[in-house]
Amino acid sequence: MRLHSISSTAVALSTATALITISILSTIVALSNAWFVLNENQIMYLYSTSAQVIAAVYGLTLTGYLFFRSELLREARNDETRAVSIEKVEGRYLKQLVVITLLVGLTIILTNLVIVQEGAKSTLLLTALMNTAQTSFAISFAAISIFVLDVVTPHNVEAASQAIQNEIDPGHSLQDTEGSLENFLRTYNEIERILVEATGSLKPFIEALEWSPKYKRTSNTRLAEMLWRGRKIKHHLFAQLKDLITLRNAIIHGAEPVVSREMVDKSQAVLLELREALQIPTFSENAETPYYL
Repeated sequence: MRLHSISSTAVALSTATALITISILSTIVALSNAWFVLNENQIMYLYSTSAQVIAAVYGLTLTGYLFFRSELLREARNDETRAVSIEKVEGRYLKQLVVITLLVGLTIILTNLVIVQEGAKSTLLLTALMNTAQTSFAISFAAISIFVLDVVTPHNVEAASQAIQNEIDPGHSLQDTEGSLENFLRTYNEIERILVEATGSLKPFIEALEWSPKYKRTSNTRLAEMLWRGRKIKHHLFAQLKDLITLRNAIIHGAEPVVSREMVDKSQAVLLELREALQIPTFSENAETPYYL
């Protein structure tokens, strides 16, 4: 099983469950038959060092991720067709970082509480804090390790593209509902041509965008949004156009090169509605339109 096939929600729930379960079990064992008995100096040294180590590892991890994220953003700027897939990958990494940040913060707080409570008379509270703090430290370290492995795992963008295809076109993998990729691409290329022509009046603004450091090329999604903002198409049509564009981009960046008949029919319906909204005459379907990825 690949790391990116595990959802971030499942990781967060598993982490919380492990933290609570191990903390309770280790505290029970420590109270009944402790494996280690620490004196004051050992407690002070162990828990102060644990806080410093986990904070240092977290800082290095965050620094490395920020560098990696800048590379992802550069790729998205250079190739707008990868933007949605990269955004999905970034969203996954961000959720994992939130979990890691909470774990590291909890570990530091618990280690400080252990140091503060070291001289207290309540053995039960100190024992619970000590075991919970070390459990949190171990799980934080494991979470950081898994995060690093997930980041350096190859083909994450391709996996995100596949996940996007599964969301937009869940029936693509069923053999009895498979549609014609050729027809889908032909329809998509016609939609793309119409979007470019329909936004011709906005050419000065588009050229300004293309010269901007943020945009290497105005994406088809952006062109469709311009038509919607300009009240030339309705929002539901814009949403359908966005789905088609996203699906096509996902296919060329790692998703399975198949589409369902439903998506082929939907693309043709969107094309007809787009022509009607922009008052473009419908040409004969016998005219061949080149298709390409």
